[in-house]
Amino acid sequence: MKELKIFGIVAIFTLVLYWGVEPFAHSQMHKHIESNNFVYTGAADIEEAEAAKDEKRAAKKKAFWTDVAKVAKIKGNVAAGETAFATCMGCHTGLPINMGGVIPPALDHAGALYDKNYLIALIKDPAMASNVDHKYADTTTHPMGSIKMMMSDDQQIADVVAYIMAKKAGEVTTKEAFSEACGRCHAMRYAKTSQLGDTPTFKYKKDELAHKIKVIEEQDAVKAYMGKLPPDLSIIIRARGHHFMETFVENPQGQLLGTSMPRTGLTHEGYEKVKTYLEEVGDPSKPAREELGPKVLLFFFVFTGLAFLWKKSMWKGHH
Repeated sequence: MKELKIFGIVAIFTLVLYWGVEPFAHSQMHKHIESNNFVYTGAADIEEAEAAKDEKRAAKKKAFWTDVAKVAKIKGNVAAGETAFATCMGCHTGLPINMGGVIPPALDHAGALYDKNYLIALIKDPAMASNVDHKYADTTTHPMGSIKMMMSDDQQIADVVAYIMAKKAGEVTTKEAFSEACGRCHAMRYAKTSQLGDTPTFKYKKDELAHKIKVIEEQDAVKAYMGKLPPDLSIIIRARGHHFMETFVENPQGQLLGTSMPRTGLTHEGYEKVKTYLEEVGDPSKPAREELGPKVLLFFFVFTGLAFLWKKSMWKGHH
């Protein structure tokens, strides 16, 4: 019994120490933000503006998201949306062509990755939808700002979004989800990808150097647009933790007010795809560890039992 008491005391002190170093320390380093479960209504944006006592911006956001809600109720025509969607393909080609400081994302799986309300908001005003309107005196100067004038009719917006949700969905891999949602700004050196996509294998050194120059030029363009080069995300999921990543992706301004990082508009399912890819790249041994964990615990349990029985047998008659 004496050994069990000593073990209990050590275990309690160890758990308290772990709590102080890990959960408690993290809670003090990063403010706790409640998740909105990837539902985009603009409530967080309005709350932020009100907290900053910016009544004009708060009123503007209320009006904007009220309009988005109205469009969301309009029944979209998929066939008409397909025709109007051709306007989007002028920029969203899927090719690594920088426009206004950033490469427009491919929309091959937009219906599977992005929330319907967010897509409506993005067409109505990209800067407001992305919650980076603080960067622009006039949101039409956003790299995608011209879409406001190209698609100003609510029915047309509803049609395009209906087409995206119906025809641009399909099955999406974890890598495709990351590439379309994050890969234009963030590199992943562990996955050998840059802002221009996968790094090819080169036969000649001069071709490799030429590609590196292109990557640097693209990074300079992204840096000029964002203010600084977005971080490599190879181990971000391990460095920041799941809750921080979820709430940051959902609304970057909530965790880092004033950041140039735009809201991506991912659904919960879309985020899970991206998160899985980040885990696959940044922590590829995780599945093996999780499989081994129960076996190790079982070993310690059995070993502890045997050790106790052995101790009891050896000390029998000595007390």
